[in-house]
Amino acid sequence: MSSYNEQIADEQTNNLTVTARPVKDLYAGIRGTAIKILIRVERTDSYLEKLLDYELRFLEISVQDRALLYEIVHGVIRWQGRLDWILSGFYKGQFSKAIPILKNALRVALYQILFLDKVPEYAAVNEAVEFVKRLHGQKSADISNAILRNIIRNKAALRYPDPEVNLITYLSTYYSHPVWMLKRWLTRYGQEFTVEMMKANNEKAGITLRLNTGKISPEECRMLFDSVNIKFQEGKYIPGFFKIVSQANILQWAYFQQGYFTVQDESAGLACRVLAPKQGMKVLDLCSAPGGKSAYIANLMNNEGEIISVDRFDTRLKILTSNLERLGITIVKPIAKDALEFDDGMFDAAIIDAPCSGFGTLAKKPDIKWKKELLDIRQLSELQLKLLLHAATLINYGGVLVYSVCTIEPEETTGVIHKFLAETPDFYLESCADYVHSELLDKHGCVQTYPNVHKIDGAFAARLRRKS
Repeated sequence: MSSYNEQIADEQTNNLTVTARPVKDLYAGIRGTAIKILIRVERTDSYLEKLLDYELRFLEISVQDRALLYEIVHGVIRWQGRLDWILSGFYKGQFSKAIPILKNALRVALYQILFLDKVPEYAAVNEAVEFVKRLHGQKSADISNAILRNIIRNKAALRYPDPEVNLITYLSTYYSHPVWMLKRWLTRYGQEFTVEMMKANNEKAGITLRLNTGKISPEECRMLFDSVNIKFQEGKYIPGFFKIVSQANILQWAYFQQGYFTVQDESAGLACRVLAPKQGMKVLDLCSAPGGKSAYIANLMNNEGEIISVDRFDTRLKILTSNLERLGITIVKPIAKDALEFDDGMFDAAIIDAPCSGFGTLAKKPDIKWKKELLDIRQLSELQLKLLLHAATLINYGGVLVYSVCTIEPEETTGVIHKFLAETPDFYLESCADYVHSELLDKHGCVQTYPNVHKIDGAFAARLRRKS
């Protein structure tokens, strides 16, 4: 789930042209490309995944190098708080005000030194120094060399803030999360739970596949994975979800391209299960792109009925349409329109996968924790309530409305539902107990998952019914 700001950033990234490529040679190599992406993440509104996808369009590199690029950019952003603390201790001056090229070259090198065992320390240093020299001259290169070699000499003696003096500063630095976010979580969950959640957020995100039941059965899927030696774990809460354990270039696999599978976290499927669509229904997906939930709902309906998938941007709907064609789904009709302006007919059921902070997905999207602020949560909750109130006007009497977000923040979850129910007396909250595992339910009967507890993304879903 992405905010409207993120969608606009998506548009801007999608419209980038090759005219921006003259600097290609200056940023040559995997680490140079990583530094370029990190600079853009830091200095623009664009999100990491979009920038990474854009760069990969132009790179003819091996699967291993793609994996290394992905590892470096995600790793640096994931651990930016800890990396910057260390670098600040060795940098003469204020590290946060260093030129972006130097700052991110040092981050990339230090990440490799601390976290990547297969990269020799001297290689990480030499590449960073040569890169800085190429783009910013010998003086900056000498500074980089001195800082990194000094860190290596003192690596065993690195120190972090003293938790006895300032626990919040220590936790924020060591686990690389912003202070404002940490304070909220400590107040709400306590120290032990918060630390475990930050640890989960800092784990490398794997790939989870949902099989397309229109083309393959769970048993056939298991046999197929075994036949090509792909190691997997089956979903704990929903049948038909498989977490890939072994390294595999799944997206280039012929069976993936032929629509046997789609990438989808198990948490994202929960709202669709809560919707419980039936064959022949008329269903609305009000914030639909890139279409993962529309596709799963179509599977649950055995591709019989009608699903209207609404999204604001044509470019995002093109991605949705491409995914649906690959999966062989025919009952989805995409419509490019602002969700708050859509009023085309009445529906048996609707799902609102609302724009949200995304704080349940930090393992996959670590840049979100540095881009979002407390004000964003408050503004998003206002938009979420508007979307929910508007969707309520499109539901038939006796119909079901599901609200979902991929976050753990109460202003965006139960807070929105409480406000909605106060304003719409003809709707009431139904328990999700009949549709998902009891482990996933909060005290209100809504779905609420946490990455440290359930080992899937953090997500929320509420099932609302209009009185007959």
